[in-house]
This record gives sequence, structure tokens and C-alpha cells, in this order.
Amino acid sequence: MSKNTIYETEFNFPGQKNVYKGKVRSVYTLDNDMLVMVATDRLSAFDVVMPKGIPYKGQILNQIATQMMASTEDIVPNWLTATPDPNVAIGAACEPFKIEMVIRGYLSGHAAREYTLGKRILCGVAMPDGMKENDKFPSPIITPATKAEMGDHDEDISKEDILSKGIVTAEDYALLEKYTYALFQRGTEIAAERGLILVDTKYEFGKTKEGEIVLIDEIHTPDSSRYFYSEGYQQRQDANEPQKQLSKEFVRQWLIANDFQGLEGQTVPEMSDEYIESVSERYIELYEHITGEPFVKADTTHIHDRINRNVLNYLESL
Repeated sequence: MSKNTIYETEFNFPGQKNVYKGKVRSVYTLDNDMLVMVATDRLSAFDVVMPKGIPYKGQILNQIATQMMASTEDIVPNWLTATPDPNVAIGAACEPFKIEMVIRGYLSGHAAREYTLGKRILCGVAMPDGMKENDKFPSPIITPATKAEMGDHDEDISKEDILSKGIVTAEDYALLEKYTYALFQRGTEIAAERGLILVDTKYEFGKTKEGEIVLIDEIHTPDSSRYFYSEGYQQRQDANEPQKQLSKEFVRQWLIANDFQGLEGQTVPEMSDEYIESVSERYIELYEHITGEPFVKADTTHIHDRINRNVLNYLESL
């Protein structure tokens, strides 16, 4: 089977009004207030899109996200109505909130890097003294970020700034907070069933034209979340050893080791075919651990044609 990837998307669906291309997903808005979201095989790290696609990555992200949407829709409404193709989700057009709701159960990643610099306030939230990397917070903390356009960096922002700048109303923000805690609790329970710890994640929300706040984009995927293996977690902490992770942190670490952190003047290191294959295999491993199911590779021989055909068939069936 050919290892074709979908990197660029140039679809033109019936009734298409506009297209928004994010770091990983391309979102097509149709004139019936429907969104067609195509998960590409692009890989983003440090807010930079890598020059080569990762085979099956889009399928993996889309299928994890749609499974997790289905397993949380009883607590939080979401935008999704159909998945006519392994790389495609279709649902209601929403006006996205211009922030990401980042929630952290553990001192890891960006929070740990800030903590090491001596900072004890992150996005207006206090972090206790005396913690070491990957320790559990006394209770999860919400550390929002602004939504960046492609090529820009997401920025930390406090709840106070979000409200004072009028980015979100106080009433809406209260609901976003409530949903974020509820989703993280459910995600933590799902992860525990798979022998995993949901360390941190981010949720994005939008408003339907009826004014309902719904969950949009991806949820509990390895791109938007960090997972540890629960077995041996405490022993590794006690021994000051790094945690075994299920996330794209391994890509970030490889980039850091190759002198790239998305800073000005740095160039993305060359990714060999062997390295790209290894990243694809890691994503498949992530999928199988997070969902508890074997990953079934879709036929990627003519991936653009396949996606176009499946979306058109779905739209004609409406």
C-alpha cells in the first residue's frame, strides 16, 4: 500500500463559502451552516508546521477525537454530526471562542518549564512551592491560551485578562470553566481504564447560531493532550526519573536535541524517511493505547480522491 499523506487540501465542495487552514486541520464552511473538517497529516510542534506529513496521523487524530466526542456528549454538547471518511468530521458551523481552555492535572511541559524558571503564577493561577516536574497538582488548574493564526504562537492569558478585554463574557466563561473541568474528569476516567494518566489537555469551544456553547475541534488526542503510563508512575517520580509519555512530546524532544524550538533564526532539522516512519508508528501506538482498539489503516493510495468522494456522497445523501 502506498504511504501517501495528505499535507495540502484544495477541495471545492458544493456550497463552499470559505476555507480556514489551521496548523493541522482544514475547515470548509458550506452555505448550509455545515463545517467539513479535514484532518491532514501535517505535524506541528512549537507552533511550527513540519515540512513533511506523517502517514495516518490525520486519520488517527480524527478517529480518536470523534470517539472521545461520542464518549463525552452526555456531559457537554459538541458540534459533530458525521464522520463520512477516516480523515473527515462534519458538523454544525460555530463561532469559535478566541481562546483555548488548557487544563493541567500535573506539573509538566510548558508549566514545568515556567516553574523551573522560578515562576509560581501561570495564567493568573498560583502553583504551589516545592513541586518537581510531573508531580500532581492538588487539584487541576485551568491555564488558558489565546488562539494563534497559523505561524503565530499561542500565548498564555489569565482569566482576568480574558474578561477585562471582553474576549469572552463572564457568563460564557463560567460555562467554559464548568465544561472544561467536567471533560477533564471524564478524560481522566477514560484514561485510567486504559492504564493511562491524562496529564494535561486543551479544549476548544464555539457557539452555534442558536447561541449554544458546544465543544469543537479535537479532544483527548495525543496532539492536544499529554498522557503518562500509570504503571510505575510513582516509582519514577520517587526515583526522579522521566515519565513514560504518550503524546507528541517525543517529537518536541527530538527537535530540541536537534537545536530547534521554533525560535527566530532556527531551521527545522531534516526528517529522514526512517524518522517519519517511526513517528507514524508512535502515533499508531498512541491510538491503540488511548482507544483500547487495534488501528485499521485506511487505504491511502489516492487519499485526496477518497476524501472528496466520501464527502460528496455524504452531502448528496442529506
